[in-house]
Amino acid sequence: MSGTIDLTLGHSPDPDDAFMFYALAKDKMDTGPYRFTHVMEDIQTLNERATRGELDITAISIHAYAYVLDKYALLPAGASMGFGYGPMVVAKQKIAPGDLTGMTIAIPGKMTSAFLELQLAIGQFEAVHIPFDEIIPRVVAGEFPAGLIIHEGQLTYREAGLEECLNLGQWWWETTGHKDWPLPLGGNAIHKKHGDKMKDISDILTGSIKYSLANRQAALDYALGWARDMGMDLADEFVGMYVNDWTLDYGDRGRAAIRELLNRGHAAGLIPEVKKLEFVEG
Repeated sequence: MSGTIDLTLGHSPDPDDAFMFYALAKDKMDTGPYRFTHVMEDIQTLNERATRGELDITAISIHAYAYVLDKYALLPAGASMGFGYGPMVVAKQKIAPGDLTGMTIAIPGKMTSAFLELQLAIGQFEAVHIPFDEIIPRVVAGEFPAGLIIHEGQLTYREAGLEECLNLGQWWWETTGHKDWPLPLGGNAIHKKHGDKMKDISDILTGSIKYSLANRQAALDYALGWARDMGMDLADEFVGMYVNDWTLDYGDRGRAAIRELLNRGHAAGLIPEVKKLEFVEG
């Protein structure tokens, strides 16, 4: 097709991202001249690729955004936010949060928001990066005394016989004093080389999310293909946790929460300073 603009779209192989981009993956909407090639990789890999500017649009950890300001702008839609819930530390026996300091903890990546937030919550510890979907079984096997879990592990860890030690969504509310602020986790970002096309592309991605929310069952059926160890009910619960009103627009509270997290990270010497959030205007 003449005038086609090909774009790479990076996202995680998990049900919430699959749900968001159902309309694009299955050609359920008009995308004009734009054609999207889906690149499914774990979030740590996507974060690393973003530092090299390799993808046109990508899911990104808010933590990693601090390292790609020169290349990417955040899209107004596509956020993953925890509202009183989020990544958590689990172990075979309950461990008090204060006792996690200094321990060896399996983590899903050193550029994930979960890792930044855990450092802020407990201070120093020995972090070992392993694939996110290996953390629960390797904690169960005794290879690690504790693990930092993201994605659907937040709903399935009990079935593996593990105990919650620290819920970062609760920690966020307790330490910010703002129970109306979500815990920033991930967002979607677009390469700034696309210039005046960024708004049109942003609107298409927002449209995909709206389509899935309006056609929930069909989008869930598609997303179930990426739901490890989850049936439909659990997948529905998980998608509802991370694809909701916050996903359509960060809003003032969501943006304030991002600024707070990034400012805290910089103040603790963990990330570069982010003087201004750059969003594609919706």
